[in-house]
Amino acid sequence: MDQRAQSSVLFREIKRHRSVYLLLIIPLAYYIVFKYIPIFNGQIAFKDYMALDGVLGSRWVGLEHFRTFIRSYYFAELLRNTLMYSFGKLIFSLPIAILLAIAIYESNRPHLRKVVQTLAYLPHFLSWVIMYGILLALLAPGDGIINDIVKALGGKSVDFLTSTKAFPWIVIFSDAWKEMGWSAIIFIAALMGIDPSLFEAALVEGANSWQRVRYITLPSIRPVIVIVVLLRLGTILDAGFNQIFMLYSTPVLSVGDIIDTWVYRQGLLEFQFGLATAVGLFKGIIGMALILFSNRLVKRFGGNALY
Repeated sequence: MDQRAQSSVLFREIKRHRSVYLLLIIPLAYYIVFKYIPIFNGQIAFKDYMALDGVLGSRWVGLEHFRTFIRSYYFAELLRNTLMYSFGKLIFSLPIAILLAIAIYESNRPHLRKVVQTLAYLPHFLSWVIMYGILLALLAPGDGIINDIVKALGGKSVDFLTSTKAFPWIVIFSDAWKEMGWSAIIFIAALMGIDPSLFEAALVEGANSWQRVRYITLPSIRPVIVIVVLLRLGTILDAGFNQIFMLYSTPVLSVGDIIDTWVYRQGLLEFQFGLATAVGLFKGIIGMALILFSNRLVKRFGGNALY
């Protein structure tokens, strides 16, 4: 078949499935506008970007923005806080999501299962502005519900949101509360794929619920857990800007300031777009390196890797 005939066949196939190709316009436009064009604009990280000069007309400064960020007085503190929140959310949120998924899957009461699923998923769809209002109602030093309980028991009220000791735990556990239902979806899907005959055989052998979970459920979903962890490692420097931006304040800046909030102040409020782009590129490189390293480590020990 010559090239003209192949083009004719291809055109007819596209015309016949035109509705499917029309549906591709939206995701293609999304990736072009928000993914590929920013790749071109990523060169701002190496330039003294001036809006009037544009991306191509701005002066090259090489690695100056990277050096400015790394040599910053706050670099160690920002990196520590970012990693603390990222690993803290991973360590606490992932097991909670797995336990929730197993509990929902093991439940033999359909109505209770639906209610729990709905209540667990609901917080994910609330913005952090609304979540901040809920946390304020719970933790406010004057009339917060928790402080009312503390005072009723004879204790003194605590301003949790301005306490450097309490603030990190509030960030980690509020994120786990908000996202555990949504994170459990992928594990519930993995649980649905387990062969039921395995559980039937375990029942015949006299295995109890804990033994079924330990020797069948967890090993069966281990590949999914590994993949989720690997993907989360790729965004380990994204500690949750929206959440921390809503919750933090000056008294907790030493433990609440992360890379993204610093970039917001320095890069956007101070119009240092080159510095903000450089930090974003720095985060991307670190994330990619962590994924490659972790993936190779998993493959070396015979696990299920991404590729």
